Amino acid sequence: MTFNENFYWGGSTAANQFEGAWNLDGKGESVSDHLTAGGLGKAREFHHLLREGVNYPSHEASDFYHHYKEDIALLAEMGFKMFRLSINWTRIFPKGDEKQPNKAGLDFYRDVFEECQKFGIEPLVTLSHYETPYHLMTEYDGWANRKTIDFFLNYAEAVFKEYQGLVKYWLTFNEINCLTMGVGDILSGALQVEDGPLPAFGASADTALVQRRYQALHHQFLASAKAVKIAHDHYPDYQVGCMVAGGCIYPYTCNPDDILLAQKEMRMNYFCGDVQVRGEYPYFTQSMFNELGIEVDMFEEDKQILKEGKVDFYSLSYYMSSCATVDKNAIGTAGNLIFGVKNPYLEASDWGWQIDAKGMRYLLNDLYARYQKPIMIVENGLGAVDELVDGTVMDGYRIDYLRDHIQQLELAVQDGVDLIAYLPWGCIDLVSISTGEMKKRYGFVYVDKNNDGSGTLKRYKKQSFYWYKKVIASNGAKLD
Repeated sequence: MTFNENFYWGGSTAANQFEGAWNLDGKGESVSDHLTAGGLGKAREFHHLLREGVNYPSHEASDFYHHYKEDIALLAEMGFKMFRLSINWTRIFPKGDEKQPNKAGLDFYRDVFEECQKFGIEPLVTLSHYETPYHLMTEYDGWANRKTIDFFLNYAEAVFKEYQGLVKYWLTFNEINCLTMGVGDILSGALQVEDGPLPAFGASADTALVQRRYQALHHQFLASAKAVKIAHDHYPDYQVGCMVAGGCIYPYTCNPDDILLAQKEMRMNYFCGDVQVRGEYPYFTQSMFNELGIEVDMFEEDKQILKEGKVDFYSLSYYMSSCATVDKNAIGTAGNLIFGVKNPYLEASDWGWQIDAKGMRYLLNDLYARYQKPIMIVENGLGAVDELVDGTVMDGYRIDYLRDHIQQLELAVQDGVDLIAYLPWGCIDLVSISTGEMKKRYGFVYVDKNNDGSGTLKRYKKQSFYWYKKVIASNGAKLD
């Protein structure tokens, strides 16, 4: 068998995209609760004052809050060994700066984790997955303010203590490198923003904005390291990992300038990983900061904090690869963090994300050679338009996508990569973070919910549900 008997098969979600119940039982407002629905070619908007008649998808999402027993039973039927989900920070500390947690919020997640354990499903819990308290952003300037570190640690300590014996695996920040990009900075609560459409994902030429992003990122590095140290010092059974938005960049041609550019752009796979896995900024940091025209404020003790808070494993999302070229006339593409030019050897999804299963094997080998730490794939999947017919979805296209990627996972393990989990994204349909729509579906389970917010929320098993059940039961041996 390629995968060992303890391999974690499962899937992933995030509270702001899946949970709903945005203002029930004492929950406060998160940054994501102020984002409208969007669509392909239609940007999401941020509203400080919520407006009547506007669809804010996180408010109901897929309503896991009221369906968690049904949903976890569906995951158990597929044979899940691990379920990645996030705790919504504002369900525990509604504003983020309170001293005492909200008991109703603690009780909800205790019920969820106990339900998982009943079926032998190991929770993998993300502490911060685009659910920064809105109050912290407006009153304290969010992650641009070093004070936010202490608020985060108060939250982390509360849930670490509360869920002893129920949760073993934790992630500190979701796709932490996305904070350096447009939209990612807003979702992470690192940027004060005015009402209006969100900018496109990507870099910025505004030096002051770039400075702010990297300063906020440094604060998140410190918060992550301190949380890891708390876990290690007080809860020796806990395993805490980082989570990075991964992707591989190929040179578009054999022009040495393209090769050097691809090597340079691959560095963002390492920048956050080096800090969180190795406990120090990588060797190229100063040259990168010089090129960006920024200087991040760091205290002398920060170096020791990072050294003492190294993570136990590396986790990543992987959706696509891209190409880099100095040719300004090359045709561009788009996707999750990775931007570049289209690879003529690859097909793409309806949303323009290029499909490259072999790129995942390449990246896994690259990361494992660098870090020599266990690796989890905690997001991967195909966003597609599904058609519900006679109570099911015939999503062979999703099966093909996942089969190709699992085959490459097998090869990566045979290469010697210590891969311990595969958790496809949106295992039950949820709201797309980039477009704020339900139409872009990833799950094995269809949720009756439309882009305009209408729908019964009834769950339906897709064709891929039964396929993935067979994959898990065979530990990856049966992929037909």
